[in-house]
Amino acid sequence: TVNIIIIQNAQAFGMSTLYQLRGRVGRSDLQAYAYFLANEESVTETAALRLQAMGELHQLGSGFDVANRDLEIRGAGSLLGTEQSGMAAKVGFDLYMRMLKKSIRQLRGMDLPLVPRTNVLLPNWEGSIEVAGPDGVSHAFKISKAYIPDDDERQKQETATRLSESTAKLVDLTNLWKKQYGPIPAKIQGRLKTMHLHACTRRLGIDLVGLIDMGTDDNGMTRMDCILRSPGLRPRHLANICKSLPRGVPPKGLNVCFPDRFTMTGEAQEIVGGKKQDLDATLLLANDSGLSSSGGDDEQEEWDALDEEEVEAMKEISSALRVQDMNEIDIEQYPRFVISNLVPDIPEGQRVDRMLKLLLPLSKIVYEKQEKDKETARAAADLREKREMMKKKKKEQDAIDKTNFGINNQGAVTLDSTTAYPNF
Repeated sequence: TVNIIIIQNAQAFGMSTLYQLRGRVGRSDLQAYAYFLANEESVTETAALRLQAMGELHQLGSGFDVANRDLEIRGAGSLLGTEQSGMAAKVGFDLYMRMLKKSIRQLRGMDLPLVPRTNVLLPNWEGSIEVAGPDGVSHAFKISKAYIPDDDERQKQETATRLSESTAKLVDLTNLWKKQYGPIPAKIQGRLKTMHLHACTRRLGIDLVGLIDMGTDDNGMTRMDCILRSPGLRPRHLANICKSLPRGVPPKGLNVCFPDRFTMTGEAQEIVGGKKQDLDATLLLANDSGLSSSGGDDEQEEWDALDEEEVEAMKEISSALRVQDMNEIDIEQYPRFVISNLVPDIPEGQRVDRMLKLLLPLSKIVYEKQEKDKETARAAADLREKREMMKKKKKEQDAIDKTNFGINNQGAVTLDSTTAYPNF
């Protein structure tokens, strides 16, 4: 068993690396030794502090102490430093963190979580893409061998279709197929509509789709609403989406419901699709999810409660695939989209088309806004990197200039009135 490790040029390694390397020996009952060899000419002040810390923090379980010492040596970074936080110490760390949290919430307008899969529980598994549903039949997207004969290429295209995160990517794929393999068969087109639907539901944070019995109508027909649960949906998301819609409200036939804990009034609210209304006054744009503006401990508790609520929402998303019946959950406790009277108004076989028609405009807006946010973030990161590079180059140039200035001073010759010049 190896019990000795020798590390050359230890001054060039970070503390975490040194700590992990040291931990590679000493895993038996033999005494272990770690030798850190440093080039004395290359040891900076920071490197010396790192090596000193490694010599002092050698007890079992000293990882946390190593991390703390590393933080002391390197500093807390720009988030807690003056570059970003300014004079955080003057307002107090707790108040600063509350202000930071509130600002982040106000800025992240379209942080609607992208769910990995949507569990669709419609009759006869319409709209399902499960590989093995409870009916024992695979509903996964498949391309017929008659359309793409090559097995590897067919499997590659099927995988690309399943992994597409937006309807735009699906459109690009199908356009490619048309060029390479000709017109798409009707059966594959029908399955593609289901894939488009799932791209929309995932983009809108919808993790569960099913029918809820609403009783019978005057003719004795059973009425069933289609419920599309979106645990991560918040009023600020809907507000940002509606700003880009033609009438400023969800399309007619698609309602949006929020439980009382997400509204300003403290009562459950329903935004009726196609109906013009003042969203600001209803529930959406003031204080984000109805948080008080009085400040103090009460406001902090509300922010903390909202954090916990979002954590719980993510747990619900991860467990949605285990739901087999809508009666297993209390749907009134979740934000949700509602398509009224999907049954009997829309016959079986056309319900995917109906849902896709209503959800597609919202999904496109979310996708475009999120892609724009990503591009803005990339541009900001590139700009920050360029600024850092310019600072680094300027620092290097200043060092060169300083060195050259010293050499010139040392080699300078002082000329006085007695200096003799040759005659030309």
